[in-house]
Amino acid sequence: MPCPALPDGFDFTDPDLLQHRVPLPEFAELRLAEPVRWIPQPGNVAGFQDEGYWAVTRHADVKYVSTHPEIFSSYLNTAIIRFNEHIPRESIDAQRFILLNMDPPEHTRVRQIVQRGFTPRAIRGLEERLRARATAIVQAAVEQSGPFDFVTSVACELPLQAIAELIGIPQDDRAKVFEWSNKMIAYDDPEYAITEEVGAQSAAEVLSYAMNMAAERKQCPAHDIVSTLVAAEDEGNLNSDEFGFFVLMLAVAGNETTRNAITHGMHAFLTHPEQWELFKRERPSTTAEEIVRWATPVVSFQRTTTQDTELGGKLIRKGDRVGLFYASANHDPEVFERPDEFDVTRDPNPHLGFGGGGPHFCLGKSLAVLEINLIFNAIADAMPGLRLVEDPRRLRSAWINGVKELKVSAE
Repeated sequence: MPCPALPDGFDFTDPDLLQHRVPLPEFAELRLAEPVRWIPQPGNVAGFQDEGYWAVTRHADVKYVSTHPEIFSSYLNTAIIRFNEHIPRESIDAQRFILLNMDPPEHTRVRQIVQRGFTPRAIRGLEERLRARATAIVQAAVEQSGPFDFVTSVACELPLQAIAELIGIPQDDRAKVFEWSNKMIAYDDPEYAITEEVGAQSAAEVLSYAMNMAAERKQCPAHDIVSTLVAAEDEGNLNSDEFGFFVLMLAVAGNETTRNAITHGMHAFLTHPEQWELFKRERPSTTAEEIVRWATPVVSFQRTTTQDTELGGKLIRKGDRVGLFYASANHDPEVFERPDEFDVTRDPNPHLGFGGGGPHFCLGKSLAVLEINLIFNAIADAMPGLRLVEDPRRLRSAWINGVKELKVSAE
């Protein structure tokens, strides 16, 4: 089959493209004809002082790259596939302290520590508190008169509260931590009028807050996850800086992704009413996984090759960037029957919405699934007749499949 003729300058990480749509038709063409394709980026638009990246679009290839960190590094250029042409290299390098951007063996050491906070017992310990919060969030939305924004009224709150509950942020501090978290990811969208400097300052505020929290727990341990992670540093725990960067990652990875999964899930239900009726009637346990597959909140991450290698019949040179397009992998017909249908009973569902396996498989998967289940059960109970008022307004972002407004009505 001939190589697909993408328009000149077509770039899967163009934030103007993702503000309007996820390029599923173009992904489908590449999967068939050229599953590993060089995408040029003239003018250093991504901030990496190079000429582009390789787009990896098949499920099998995304999994292969994800499970071979010795060849495909997260550390060299971070996992973020596009910054901007003005970012200084030192700002990119500073992000290597975040777990998402580490390679083994350092990644292995830090992950073994932080995963203590995500044990089945730890997640079960949050369930009743989060169930009560989900019920309260939905009840407050029900009491609004007229149409309301589902994102701000429903989808935003539970992921942020879950993170705050997990690490023990006092209720009085949560509003400011939430505000910092939101500012860190909004700089690509001009509507928010948030500059990169504001985003960087917000990240610094989260870091400082978390580091201070860690220092306090070292001095006076409590019965919480912070104390578990940071106390007795010489016995294999996190130092204050490491804990700060862990919270910074949670503030984005655990907040933005689950928020958008919930929003896309609600939109999918309202545009597939037979699935909403099925869910309300049967509450299938497979629902959350299909919502994450359908939404794929992170369209792509990247890796950088540590050596010359071959993938999909292409020779990839040492130092090249490789884009892992999870949104494409999650629509691969070689893996999913009827991939373009939203089906909450889909089983099995080996989607890559939580990553392609390997060392960077999503640490908080169980928590995200719990949150999605709780919020949709609460919506089905209290707002079974919810309806769509306007099409969603999408976030301008280079790698997040984000929705910033979804107008709905419970009346």
